[in-house]
Amino acid sequence: MIKKIEIGNRKLSIEDVNKISLGAQVALSDDPKFRAKIQSSRAFLDSMLASGSKIYGVTTGFGDSCTVDIDKDLLGQLPINITRYHRCGLGDVFNQAETRAIQAVRLASLVTGASAVTEELLESLICQMNTGVYPRIPKEGSVGASGDLTPLAYLASSLIGEGESYFNGELRPTGEIYESEGLKPYVLKPKEGLALMNGTAVMTALACLAFDKAERMAKICCRLTAMNVMAMRGNPAHYDEDLFLAKHHPGQLVAAKIVAENLSLYKPNEESLRLQDRYSLRCAPHVIGVLMDMLPTFRQMIEVEINSANDNPLVVAEKEKILHGGNFYGGHIAFVMDSMKTLVANIADLMDRQLALLVDPKFNNGLPANLSGANGRARSVNHGFKAVQIAASSWTAEALKQCMPASVFSRSTECHNQDKVSMGTIAARDCMRVLELTDQVVAANTLAACQALYLRDLSQDLLREQWGPEVENFYNIIREGSPAVEEDRALEMDLRGVMGRFNDGGLK
Repeated sequence: MIKKIEIGNRKLSIEDVNKISLGAQVALSDDPKFRAKIQSSRAFLDSMLASGSKIYGVTTGFGDSCTVDIDKDLLGQLPINITRYHRCGLGDVFNQAETRAIQAVRLASLVTGASAVTEELLESLICQMNTGVYPRIPKEGSVGASGDLTPLAYLASSLIGEGESYFNGELRPTGEIYESEGLKPYVLKPKEGLALMNGTAVMTALACLAFDKAERMAKICCRLTAMNVMAMRGNPAHYDEDLFLAKHHPGQLVAAKIVAENLSLYKPNEESLRLQDRYSLRCAPHVIGVLMDMLPTFRQMIEVEINSANDNPLVVAEKEKILHGGNFYGGHIAFVMDSMKTLVANIADLMDRQLALLVDPKFNNGLPANLSGANGRARSVNHGFKAVQIAASSWTAEALKQCMPASVFSRSTECHNQDKVSMGTIAARDCMRVLELTDQVVAANTLAACQALYLRDLSQDLLREQWGPEVENFYNIIREGSPAVEEDRALEMDLRGVMGRFNDGGLK
């Protein structure tokens, strides 16, 4: 059981968000200083309203309509309307883990105390999360400034009992769920609709999930590189620590160390050893190491965004200020996601190239063509991993195609009020797609590497004791769901099973 995560009195990490995405319960901190800050922020906004002050999105219309003043008796309708007219999203909908991450990141921003929301709104959002109500949120429709308005409109709408939500795996009208479960729809106060919607929660939530996947993938690909070096009887000297100390990028050093550790018991035949292996083996730490080097920078940017006040306007009660600005601009996350997808796609390309060598008898140093396990006359009608290599090439090409940076495609929108936007959410969705495609390539490489080691073991060309305990354990986990390929069979479910192990943490 995942421990309950307290929100409000400390900064949330990427890991916190990801635990919540997987079902961790949430509690609002009882810390008096935190509660006082939330209360004073709201009280100051209410006092400014009472004095007749003009406040964007509270006493005025939204966006370019900021010049339109709202009559006092309509102030309560305004936050409801913004949740309604922004519900125009299209495309696929976010899954449960993505939606819970979005809820968590929006909550993390609101508890900073600069959004002038009430404690009741925070508790209502937490109640929704802990009860397992997940708003139906379409993926498409955000330009990433003024934040993720369209997707977050669905979150806000579900909080007030409108739209549709998932509960116990079933999509139903939100109001119907609330009634059946004895929950009360929240009644938005002035500014609270804008506070829920005007921020970077969607792109940042996806960045948290992407970070975790990319970090795990980098380590797995180091192990796969070692397995492929052994399978192709490659040269372990390419991963000598002194080679990488001469260049000393920290992530590259880490990648090389992981490969070397997995090769520590491997003893190649010196007579058949190539002086230099091909680049996809020899330069693997140089490719994977770039992602490893950038992960700390990505973490810093993502975690700042998680714990930031990123709506507009912001209320600084202790200084009696209401500030109108652009903290909803998702430029940092856009950069992280555009950068991450490029680095990850490069790893997909690396794994695809290793796989291409592995199946080709011209380059694999004595392994059967296409890694077929068939013997005798059956060899002529069995094709092993031939189609898997073709499919991996397809997935790699699609991943590489996605690497055009989304952040450079800013569009002027909303009567030229939002005339320079981040496209951060598109960048984040692209990155998630690249990660999915790379998962597929890595799964293909995993099955092929295990097949190659199996064939070496079968022929006694590589003694099993040279694999080492980590490779042996990795191999055995794969074999639990995917036996060696002796005769041709459909491998789709084997591939899906490996991907499932990547995503549930069963392979590291």
